[in-house]
Formats: sequence, structure tokens, C-alpha cells
Amino acid sequence: MIFSPQSKVWIYQSNRKFTHQEAVEIQQILDDFTSQWKAHGHQLKAKGGIFYQYFIVLTVDQETAHATGCSIDASVKTIKQIENKFGLDLFNRFNMAYKIDDEVHVVPKEDFETLISIKKIGLDTIVFNNLVQTLMEFEQKWEVPLQSSWHKNIFSEQLGI
Repeated sequence: MIFSPQSKVWIYQSNRKFTHQEAVEIQQILDDFTSQWKAHGHQLKAKGGIFYQYFIVLTVDQETAHATGCSIDASVKTIKQIENKFGLDLFNRFNMAYKIDDEVHVVPKEDFETLISIKKIGLDTIVFNNLVQTLMEFEQKWEVPLQSSWHKNIFSEQLGI
């Protein structure tokens, strides 16, 4: 299925890595949900995927039909069900994700600040910008060096800039 670059995306970041079995089960839940996801009776062209065993990404091609309040609520309900079933935290925006040597790490904001202070994380460290809104932004601006992300502004004091 081909999606428009302007397709809407929602990113849910886990507080911990999914096990292989969890990822298989979560993907099945996402497939089941997106195959019947509707907005005002119109089938949405949608998909759900897992990235790096930490992220759930929902995509809706709004050229076909727009996600609306009720359909977005339905997706949040599904994500909350996944969260509860697997004992995950998918809504904590104070967890920071970064990548070193192609390995993703997720830590609380305070630990992220400490890692910057002790120079384990720097301006060139890849971070995840879960605020991207479209598929194009996801593909181009989701994984970026800290110096090119909103993280730079939040952690400027720790970075010494």
C-alpha cells in the first residue's frame, strides 16, 4: 500500500523494548485495528507498524478519508489496550529516546540530562522527534542529530549552549 507523503502519523514510544513475542502480538493488534479503522463510516487507509522494538507508528492517508475525533479516540483506546495488556508506558512524553551505535535507548528526562552532563550524549547523538506530523516528516525528521531537534532547546543548559 502506498501512502501520500502528507499522511498523518502518530508515534507512541514505549518505556521499554518489546520482546519478540510482544512485537508479534502488538503487530497483529495493529493490523486488526487498522483493517477496520473508520471515520464517520468511511474506511481509513491506515497502517500500524513497530520500529526498533520501541515505537508504534500509526499512519492514515488523509487523501482517502480524514481521521476525526472519534476515530482518533478509537486509536488511542487501542494503544491504551496494548499498554495495559503488555505492561507498557506508551504515553509518557518525559521519556527520551536516543540511538548510539544503531542501538535505541529510552531513559527518563532526568537520566537524559545526566547523560548529556557526563558527555555520553552530545549534539551529534541521534534522537527521535516524536512530534513529527506527516509521513514525509517521519521519513526525514524523525531520527535527527540532537543539534537539529527540539531537544537542543530543552537541554541547552546541559549542553552548554
